[in-house]
Amino acid sequence: MTKHPHLLFGRFRFSLDPAHPPLVMGILNLTPDSFSDGGKFPTLDSAISHAEQMMAEGVDIIDIGGESSRPGALPLSDEEELERVMPVLYALRDCGKPLSVDTCKPLVMREAIAAGADMINDINGFRAEGALAAVSDSEVALCIMHMLGEPRSMQHHPQYEDVVTELTQYFKARVAECSLAGIAQRRLCIDPGFGFGKTLPQNLALLQNLRHFQQALGLPVLAGLSRKTMIGALTGKPVEGRLAGSLAAALVAAEQGARIIRVHDVAETVDALKVWQAARQLHSSGE
Repeated sequence: MTKHPHLLFGRFRFSLDPAHPPLVMGILNLTPDSFSDGGKFPTLDSAISHAEQMMAEGVDIIDIGGESSRPGALPLSDEEELERVMPVLYALRDCGKPLSVDTCKPLVMREAIAAGADMINDINGFRAEGALAAVSDSEVALCIMHMLGEPRSMQHHPQYEDVVTELTQYFKARVAECSLAGIAQRRLCIDPGFGFGKTLPQNLALLQNLRHFQQALGLPVLAGLSRKTMIGALTGKPVEGRLAGSLAAALVAAEQGARIIRVHDVAETVDALKVWQAARQLHSSGE
């Protein structure tokens, strides 16, 4: 269990009491080439409509992404990413739900925070020059993810001596850097980065050890497994057929202590977690 009873999340606070179900983070991709839903929300109206649908389905957090991080993806310029993200962020900032911006660019981080973002979700773990400075003087939550290499090359034979040990060391080093930058731990959560430079066995080892990361770091864990290649490898299904596998992965992550589950399919995940939570509470009460 995390040291802190609440995660500081910009304008919001989230309880980390394990008696509460994990938070559901809904993915809002504004990219034309993301692996799962790229190009589905090309206009401002379509993006807002999808966000409204997720809110109706019970989403807790909306994660806005303007740059694809699929294996092999090439980086965008700051200007291109801002052109995609900022209109949606401005349109949704008073929607009543916390907004996360998925970016690894310091300039985009600064602009997003100024526009009302409540979280910065960085696949690069705030390692870019100027990233920590961009987020330090704020109250937004920070998700520190692990990625081996960069999207264009991360799946080219990723190797670890011990993936769990190496990621634990990585997170400890990143949290220490955040502390040196004056960033309070109550703003932090960690994401092992499923599929970001990991093989299927490595991904499964991480999934089995989510509780280890939470206990070793004293921080809440975010798990993003929705529709990923590992789900396809296990089920033999294409992206559009990975709902059941994604729900199973979400429930395993919840059982392993993940406090935020990042998904494409909000309604189904919310329902699955409600049933899981009800059964868990019934079991703990001994009824």
